[in-house]
Amino acid sequence: MKRLKWAAALAVITCSALTAFAFLIEPARLVVKHEELDVPSWPATLAGLRVALLSDLHVGSPHWGESRIRELVTQVNAERADLILLAGDYMIHDVKFGTRVPEPIVAELLGGLRAPLGVVAVLGNHDGWHGPVIRPLLEAKGIHVLDDEVFNSEFRGTRFCVLGLADEEVRKRTAAEELALAPADVPLLVLVHEPDVFPELDARPALTLAGHTHGGQVRLPLIGPPVVRSRYHARYAAGHIVEAGRHLFVTTGIGTSVWPVRFGVPPEYVVLTLR
Repeated sequence: MKRLKWAAALAVITCSALTAFAFLIEPARLVVKHEELDVPSWPATLAGLRVALLSDLHVGSPHWGESRIRELVTQVNAERADLILLAGDYMIHDVKFGTRVPEPIVAELLGGLRAPLGVVAVLGNHDGWHGPVIRPLLEAKGIHVLDDEVFNSEFRGTRFCVLGLADEEVRKRTAAEELALAPADVPLLVLVHEPDVFPELDARPALTLAGHTHGGQVRLPLIGPPVVRSRYHARYAAGHIVEAGRHLFVTTGIGTSVWPVRFGVPPEYVVLTLR
């Protein structure tokens, strides 16, 4: 009987500690990932391009209020990436215990990001209800917001472009029609909020970059993420994915959606060096 009581007490303590970690500690952490990606179709003349990828900031979600986002912006700027890509979901919608931050403040915060080749963004599903307001505010801060549009740039004398896709909830074009928007003879990066469009893309993009999944927010040992907001479940949950020679990178993002919990999937931003 005494052993059972001790076991029950230990179980309660363990569950309480894990709950506290998942709600109070892990969502407040920040992991910075520096990765070198070997992308075969990326030309040698563009090798060494450093891209900072951020997504799902959900400004106003627990642990990620205005002051914390300002710290994040300062830290990202210190990376001195050549290009900053924002993969959507800057606003919050129905995040438990979150505090809605007005669009002008969100735009002012993100407007502090700096990179020599610019800051390029797409809108996410949480931004959909705020799109008519948030897009011009972001653009007024110098951020290039793409909605089925192309951003042209140059690195060390070689042109490349970024094709930003509309969020899948409002997208009207097929993947082939999207790719036709980009010039055929220029190295191409595709920026999109949800990664689920990836199987529909052909080999034209050198690399597709996305967010949205949050890596499931919870990743259990041996099991992985029980829930991932993707029709492909964990197939495109996070990281560098290669399928049939096509390359995708999915970041797990900064803030939280619905419940402010993370376990095994800390907030992150990524700095990618393309080879």
